Amino acid sequence: MHCINPVAKIAASAAIGVALLVTIDWVSGAVALALLLPLVPFAGVPWRALTVRMLPLLIASPLTALTLALYGAPSGHVYGSFLLATVSEGSLQLAAAAALRVLAIGLPAVLLVATVDPTDLADGLVQTWRLPARFVLGALAAFRLVGLIVDDWRALVLARRARGVGDAGGRLGRIRFLGSVAFALLVLALRRGGSLATAMEARGFGGDTPRSAARTASFGRAEWVLVGIGVLIGLVALGVSIAVGAFNPVLGPRG
Repeated sequence: MHCINPVAKIAASAAIGVALLVTIDWVSGAVALALLLPLVPFAGVPWRALTVRMLPLLIASPLTALTLALYGAPSGHVYGSFLLATVSEGSLQLAAAAALRVLAIGLPAVLLVATVDPTDLADGLVQTWRLPARFVLGALAAFRLVGLIVDDWRALVLARRARGVGDAGGRLGRIRFLGSVAFALLVLALRRGGSLATAMEARGFGGDTPRSAARTASFGRAEWVLVGIGVLIGLVALGVSIAVGAFNPVLGPRG
């Protein structure tokens, strides 16, 4: 899956996400998740690595469900209440729908991030979607600098502590220390950004002449198959939801 055009991955993920955002019910989310899980091995991401990347969603999903189960709009049979919390049939269904939707929408997004190279994505956006090369390449260059910013922060902290300018002095001293490091990092980032902009202008990135590409981003049969799979998963999830009577549209009358 790493050799597939990233634009196709975005389209497939968007198709699933849009389908699940049309309705608020647990059936569509469960069906989409059940169809996605068998396809995970084909993405080339080990289960252990996928679990680590999915950890924020695995934590957010039950917390979202718990919040909606306790404080969601009560409807149907009420199982119990305490102060502001009311657990009802409707709130439990809403909680299940939210939890499953978080996982079903988040899983393709996590696989997308795990299998997409930023340079390949930039090539796909410019050559396939015909986005402005100047904007895309600038965003790519900025993304590449994110890792350097993390290293710069670590180096600035170590350098200041080596000079005796530590974060002593309690909470106020730590706030001052972090503020000074953040300001120094801002100055360093602005300087590096200016140098990068000058270098890109010198290489003709700011001109109006169409640029050639070192690598061709093709959109062939494999890409269309992936997009078709994403659309099919979304349609099947909605179809099953409608067939069992669980379809609950976001816009319009609620079931």
